[in-house]
Amino acid sequence: MTDTLTFLGLESSCDDTAAAIVRLTDGQPEILSSVVAGQTDLHAAFGGVVPEIAARAHAEKLDLCVEEALEEAGLGLDALDGIAVTAGPGLIGGVMSGVMCAKGLAAGAGLPLVGVNHLAGHALTPRLTDGLAFPYLMLLVSGGHCQFLIAKGPEDFSRLGGTIDDAPGEAFDKAAKLMALPQPGGPSVEAEARKGDPKAFAFPRPLLDRPGCDMSFSGLKTALLRARDQVVAEHGGLPRQIRADLCAGFQQAIADVLVEKSRRALAEYLKLAPANPGFAVAGGVAANQAIRAGLETVSREMGADFVAPPLKLCTDNAAMIAWAGIERFRSGAQDGMDLTARPRWPLDRSAAPLLGSGKKGAKA
Repeated sequence: MTDTLTFLGLESSCDDTAAAIVRLTDGQPEILSSVVAGQTDLHAAFGGVVPEIAARAHAEKLDLCVEEALEEAGLGLDALDGIAVTAGPGLIGGVMSGVMCAKGLAAGAGLPLVGVNHLAGHALTPRLTDGLAFPYLMLLVSGGHCQFLIAKGPEDFSRLGGTIDDAPGEAFDKAAKLMALPQPGGPSVEAEARKGDPKAFAFPRPLLDRPGCDMSFSGLKTALLRARDQVVAEHGGLPRQIRADLCAGFQQAIADVLVEKSRRALAEYLKLAPANPGFAVAGGVAANQAIRAGLETVSREMGADFVAPPLKLCTDNAAMIAWAGIERFRSGAQDGMDLTARPRWPLDRSAAPLLGSGKKGAKA
């Protein structure tokens, strides 16, 4: 192992094609370039991501993103020490596109290949941005996943709980569709919620009456549907202010569930008596300011440092993949040309599968 490691990362697990270069020098990471090509326009007419369209777009854009990332960093392939790629979980066509591109680059340039779990990329981002020391508590909250993890090492994660059905990001996407708001749903619902009263409607807080850290958001979405239908029946339509109130109440219900479950997860994590307690959040839903503020408050109350990566590193990106690849490579891991794409890949392999785990619904 050298004092300096420079990795190219590739990400193509859903609807963002990304390439990035990250360098680690004497223990200090630096993002030299980060390129993300979105596909929002390609899927806009379908109300969600179409896997076949996404896979074709990845295949068309991956090499262009790599070229742009290298140019932005001012490097050639000969300056790299390895290539990291998302090998799962995700939409299988997109994951395959990334894996095959990475294999070609690694073989052609004679570079080590490291397959990365997409969830590990999110979970290790706080170490890239803030140097957070193991062990720390991680809330991974995105369009297809939601779970509490104790991160003990680059490949050592213990799950405390997660969603048994819809992930919060998926719930936001479905809520936006019910409210006739544009996709992606998270930013649309958040913007609408700023204009509304979160107390105007009484939405449920699922599973708060049960112990543990598991969550459920499917019933909350159904409650929103019923409330909307009642408003439409009474008013002959959906007035703008009432729509804002519905979005505000829906968002607050999700925030309240995440905050209370975070309190419980922190209590379990703190039993380990970590030297420097840390609570980190990552994933697309971590960009929601109302949710982030609630999580920061509960973390402070429980005596743990709160870490939230910059918004551009909360959503899917390749810098987190390059960093996770460096972390795996430093621990001695490396993959061969037999690396396979995986639609499912749990971080905690000893835990029982969550009923609703995996990318699905509007985000998939």
